[in-house]
Amino acid sequence: MSRSHRIFVPADSAALALGADALAAAIAAEAVRRNVSVEIVRTGSRVLHCLEPLVEVDTPAGRVGYGPLTVGDVASVFDAGWLDGAAHALRIGAPEKHPFMARQTRWTFERCGIVDPLSWDDFIAHGGGQGLAQARAQGAAATLAALIESGLRGRGGAGFPAGIKWRTVRETQASIRYVVCNADEGDSGTFADRMLMEGDPLALIEGMAICGFVVGARKGFIYIRSEYPRAIRVLEQARELARSRGLLAECDIELRIGAGSYVCGEETALLESLEGKRGQVRAKPPLPAHAGLFGKPTVVNNVLTLATVPSILVRGAAAYAALGHGRSRGTMPIQLAGNIRHGGLFEAPFGISLGELVDDVGGGTASGRPVRAVQVGGPLGAYFPRDLFDTPLDYEAFAARDGLVGHGGIVVFDDTVDMVRQARFAMEFCAEESCGKCTPCREGTWWLVQVLKDLEAGRGSEADLDKLLDLCDNIMGRSFCALADGAASPIISSLKYFRQEYLDHLAAGKCPFDPMTATLFESVGVK
Repeated sequence: MSRSHRIFVPADSAALALGADALAAAIAAEAVRRNVSVEIVRTGSRVLHCLEPLVEVDTPAGRVGYGPLTVGDVASVFDAGWLDGAAHALRIGAPEKHPFMARQTRWTFERCGIVDPLSWDDFIAHGGGQGLAQARAQGAAATLAALIESGLRGRGGAGFPAGIKWRTVRETQASIRYVVCNADEGDSGTFADRMLMEGDPLALIEGMAICGFVVGARKGFIYIRSEYPRAIRVLEQARELARSRGLLAECDIELRIGAGSYVCGEETALLESLEGKRGQVRAKPPLPAHAGLFGKPTVVNNVLTLATVPSILVRGAAAYAALGHGRSRGTMPIQLAGNIRHGGLFEAPFGISLGELVDDVGGGTASGRPVRAVQVGGPLGAYFPRDLFDTPLDYEAFAARDGLVGHGGIVVFDDTVDMVRQARFAMEFCAEESCGKCTPCREGTWWLVQVLKDLEAGRGSEADLDKLLDLCDNIMGRSFCALADGAASPIISSLKYFRQEYLDHLAAGKCPFDPMTATLFESVGVK
């Protein structure tokens, strides 16, 4: 029997949904049938969804990718000689040279899709553990100084400087401190946290260990949503691996599973849930950095924030700070979703324009029709028309146009979308997910849904448009968390940029859009 060939098959949830497990089994069976020795390695995703499952073969010239591969393609790729990287209709060549991937600047996702997420040897061979080793060698103060120099800001949505938060926790007098990772990724069109936790969980764990070392925390918690069962399983195994290899010597980590509340993505509601209470927001001050989990100083950071720290220490704070735009330094893992040709994750420095992301990187709409709008930042984000595609990906630039970067999710809509229906959909989500603590949010979002339902059906009058804005004005800035403020954003932006659609509904006396002609339905075969 000839030498054993290594074949890399993704085990990311997106690839699994497209049959990656059956594909791996078919490859193994075909190899046995042909008396070929193969080693199948399960990895994360290379993050271009239209190529999944993307299978890679380790050849003397490097890894060669084939995708999207199905069980029905297995015999043909063997026949073509894929174990030696031979030509085939599904061959893409070296994955890192694919246009979607070659344009990326990978810091946070530098190992994702390359390594077996539960292999310590792979982790070490690709630079894992070096960040924590450097932190231990140079000390907590120097490590904190490097983080501040890098300009890393929280990737969960608020964009607060991570180094300043860590310094505040470190300097707050207390006998116990905590590190909490917010892995409650609930925004529409976002999947970066999940992909990282499934594809390179040890990066997150190392980042939390560094944080614990710097701030003096002996205990850390990962709060992850129950809707991510595979990520939970991978993280639990990775944590045990990290424990056995001494990665958690300074700060041990536990996992806590959320119960599905969107509001628990807000840091104080998350802490309430961690303490076994109902997930409702707390009044601030005190800030969690002063009195967080169980009343102790607590760092609460997002998955991507913590996972980026090891790379910053290894590759240099100055190098990271040299990337970006304005006060938004470094890179952002951007998630392209919705009606887009090349959906997936694209990590790039801040400053890339919205138009470049949608048109050049994403390839425009999957339907081939004109882009009508995009929503950036999840269900609380504004709807931006093409006129705003010159906006650079930058926290302050988006805020100047009443938008938000949020967690970096971009959902694309073509010209078959009904923006009134879309605003109603977003508002129903906000009303459903309001924790109910603050009256303006609890009652205001419900009333906004009722007005939007009438407008969508063509009932009411133009005065109802002013009523929407008045309701928005009465919930913004009058609640403890950002849900109420964000809930107004889809309505205000849709009225500002797509007001004519509301008037068309009123003029027709009904919804003028036929949902069965929308490309949303075509994509799932509904006619």
